[in-house]
Amino acid sequence: MRARLGAVLSVAALVAAVGPAHAEPTAAAVRTVATGQAVPWDIEFLPDGSGIFTERDTKRIKKITGTTVTTVHTVDAAVPGGEGGLLGLAVSPTFATDNTVYVYYTAASDNRIARVRLGGAVEPIVTGIPKARVHNGGGLEFGPDGYLWATTGDAGVTGNAQNVNSLGGKVLRFTTTGAAAPGNPFNSRVYTLGHRNPQGITWANGRAYATEFGQNTTDELNWIEAGKNYGWPTCEGTCSDSRFVNPVKTWPTSQAGPTGIGFYKDALYIGAVTGRRVWKVPVSGTTLGTPVSLFTGYGRIRAVAPAPDGTLWIGTSNRDGRGTPAATDDRILSTDG
Repeated sequence: MRARLGAVLSVAALVAAVGPAHAEPTAAAVRTVATGQAVPWDIEFLPDGSGIFTERDTKRIKKITGTTVTTVHTVDAAVPGGEGGLLGLAVSPTFATDNTVYVYYTAASDNRIARVRLGGAVEPIVTGIPKARVHNGGGLEFGPDGYLWATTGDAGVTGNAQNVNSLGGKVLRFTTTGAAAPGNPFNSRVYTLGHRNPQGITWANGRAYATEFGQNTTDELNWIEAGKNYGWPTCEGTCSDSRFVNPVKTWPTSQAGPTGIGFYKDALYIGAVTGRRVWKVPVSGTTLGTPVSLFTGYGRIRAVAPAPDGTLWIGTSNRDGRGTPAATDDRILSTDG
């Protein structure tokens, strides 16, 4: 679903945007944490150090203790289909006392964000995010400011991205009750607009960064700033229009399909489902270095998450209907980077 009208960059320009090709460095040790999972979409960690993740198509939230995987909740209201299902996950800052997580999921009529007390009720706090078989977004994280941030897709309707009254094609910022966070630029949950299908979001040295799927030519990494417009559907990738913010890094769509993102050991690590790798982007203060291709032998990689033990966890997405799964897929892996 990448066909669109808009700026088309030449192959040469795209290569220049990514930077010169870099050979993959000597492979770091990779440990298998779990096998036989079904499209792990987002990985987080609990206060005791155990991993917790969502499975898009089974609607399950699972916990990993050591190498033992157990189901801790099933979000029955989720309706998997296409790129939709049980997506983003954020652990309550007070999980130790409230046993609560927050999830982004595709329901029967919309995408929603809900508070979930594990083993208890699912309580929607944000509803009405446009849904479709594609472009559902799905990222969900607590920011350093203590508020929830979510990335939403345009649901295949490009006009949603520029409509400030739509929750589609946006980065949202809101409280744990679903109310607009104080200081939001539009007096609503909307924090930025003009996005096509953003997914991962994280913070590095005080800046928020989000990944975004392009259409025909260019995938993006964006620095997320309050009230800014990121150009979709007028712009894909870098364009010369002063109304819009250009991405800080771009890739040809064949090399990325950027989704999960985490800040780990002074670098942004980005899962790439189409490119079947992880992109490492060094960070020095607010300066981003040249992307380096890593972990190319595991197929489609979606989830990346820095773990409390100092490793990086990686989740494959080879059973999502677009991969070639091995017998052990989907896997969750752990590496020193």
